[in-house]
Amino acid sequence: MTGIQDKRRAIRHLLREDDPADAMAAYYALYHPDDKTTLVVPPTAEGQRANGYVALSRTGIDLFRPLVTMRLPTDRDPAAVQAAADLLRLALGSGQPAILSAPVRYMPLLRALFDIQSEEQLRLYALATREFEPLVNVLVTRGVGAGGLARYTIRSAQSGQEEVVADATLNWQSPRYGEIAVNTRPQHRRQGWGRSVVAALSQHLLDSGRTPLYVVSEENAASIQLAESVGFRDTGARELFLQAALREQR
Repeated sequence: MTGIQDKRRAIRHLLREDDPADAMAAYYALYHPDDKTTLVVPPTAEGQRANGYVALSRTGIDLFRPLVTMRLPTDRDPAAVQAAADLLRLALGSGQPAILSAPVRYMPLLRALFDIQSEEQLRLYALATREFEPLVNVLVTRGVGAGGLARYTIRSAQSGQEEVVADATLNWQSPRYGEIAVNTRPQHRRQGWGRSVVAALSQHLLDSGRTPLYVVSEENAASIQLAESVGFRDTGARELFLQAALREQR
């Protein structure tokens, strides 16, 4: 099984594309550009369904380290744990630095295999459309961000020069979902501008038939408050975000 489309067909059953908890993994495994994606599956006979995969994606997050997403064989059976470890070693070389995004349940396995430099636990929010009220802010303008995806900004003149002071962009967009990222300059916070650009981008996603998602560190109270003020609600899903390198096998 060599072609990426063959591999995508072999792993599609592992991902629930209509579930926000699987949305990011589904995007990077199934929809990220072919030339920026490496899919690793266990040695499998042609036409069979794989029991796990590791996806290495080149993204704007880091130009030198791949973003690694995965769905692994069950982590409860000893044979499956070994199969999961073998799959990760097949995908990554010893000492190779990477950014890992994985379900929280994989943490014991990842701790056993990787030297972890930093870790965060992220909350996944989805927009509750019934609680969403569009905001009208004449300062918000629409532009084009990375990959041709929509971007909404507020600009302000500072020292005679106009600069972006609030910015909502899309980390990725699949047929069903889009993940929103927001940045507001510190001196311009608490003016509602971050909320305005996030609301505008949320409306754009809704108009395209997609559900807006918002991923935030559990320790970022200000970002959580912003998301909830727009109408995002906690799905209960938690994701690990790790900077790590695979240990050498002994």
